Amino acid sequence: MRSGRSLQLRLLVLLSVSITLVWLAVAVWAWVDARHEVDELMDSHLAQAAAILVVQPLDIETGAGLDAPRLKRYTAHVVFQVFHDGKLVMRSAQAGSEPLSSKRSGFDTVRYRGERWRVFATRDSDTDSDVQVYVGEAVDARNSIVLAMLRGMLMPMALALPVLALLMWWVVRRGLLPLRVLSRTLAQRKPQALDSVVVPDVPKEMQPLVAELNGLLARIEHMVEAERRFTADAAHELRTPIAAIRAQAQVALGAGSDVAQRDLALRTTLAGCDRAAHLVDQMLALARLEVGGSTQLHTITNLSAVAQQVAADLAPAALTRGQDLELQPDADCQVPGPEALIALLVRNLVDNALRYSPDGARVLLRAAYLPQGRVVLEVHDSGPGMVQADMQRLGERFFRVLGHTQPGSGLGWSIVRRIADVTGAQVSVKPSAVLGGLHVEVEWPSLRK
Repeated sequence: MRSGRSLQLRLLVLLSVSITLVWLAVAVWAWVDARHEVDELMDSHLAQAAAILVVQPLDIETGAGLDAPRLKRYTAHVVFQVFHDGKLVMRSAQAGSEPLSSKRSGFDTVRYRGERWRVFATRDSDTDSDVQVYVGEAVDARNSIVLAMLRGMLMPMALALPVLALLMWWVVRRGLLPLRVLSRTLAQRKPQALDSVVVPDVPKEMQPLVAELNGLLARIEHMVEAERRFTADAAHELRTPIAAIRAQAQVALGAGSDVAQRDLALRTTLAGCDRAAHLVDQMLALARLEVGGSTQLHTITNLSAVAQQVAADLAPAALTRGQDLELQPDADCQVPGPEALIALLVRNLVDNALRYSPDGARVLLRAAYLPQGRVVLEVHDSGPGMVQADMQRLGERFFRVLGHTQPGSGLGWSIVRRIADVTGAQVSVKPSAVLGGLHVEVEWPSLRK
């Protein structure tokens, strides 16, 4: 069997990818949020600087102070211009002579000297002279501030990812410990051990798995026990007919010129073979029922048609003994179960009634509907009947009533009981009020909803 992927590795990969995606989503969200907050803060600083510049006194006639003092740390990031009546009267060291923005008021983002700048424009129209002020800041400066903020926040998280990966590996391995315990438990079991698997502190997610495993072991144990019982029963029950067949074969060999004795021995041998074959058929049928006879119970069988077929099959044997086999079927009595099982049940009941009734006896086979849609199969015979103690033991494997000379194994009733169980029927045995012998009744529940 080809080895599948490791469950532990699969969990680790899924968790790692999930955490990395969440980490990236948090980083993007933090970048957007921080950038928004920095923009608002720096825009307010630009507006404040412009407000201060617009109210500054200007030496308009001499133009003194056209270039403001250089502040080396901030020169590359911040510029400003002051115009009076359209004439540049003051500027920062990095500012040119052309206005930074085409707007007269408000914020604007422009390209200046190959870079992006954020510019705020304002004017003072309350004074006698018209004053226009532009204050700009490089966008890269704002990005640097945001990156510094994110670096301080995300760098520890990035450094923590390897530690988090090791922690996930330990947690996943610890979480899968019950699976390894179950694997070791199964590896240490002996091949013949079919008892339930016991694992201490089974997690809730593993309980269905362990329950199904124990259910499978129980079914296997049932099958093994059925096979073991079948082997033992076959060895026990076939010993007698095989010994009888051997004895009759020896008689036929020793008959010499006595043709009548040899023919009798051969006929007896054939009859013994038939009995052995019948015994094997019954034992195989019982074994199949015990292993898995509850399959195909969703099928519906016409009990009346099955009863007619069984009666037709057994009628010749009844006629040879002068027995009267009577059939009284209602039309289309439907019962649950496959036809083969229902036919096997009816055949065993009718065969028992004919076999254990004397020559010239009557056997009545009846299939009928009862109130509420129930169906009943009744078998009456005029035989000697049975005592109550023997009636209660009918169905035990290889139980036979003492005093009978008819060949048999006692498996017929076991088969009847088992088929009744798997098809949901109830079997009852009592003295027959109709013919005086035995009355067997098999009742199925209604199929009507």
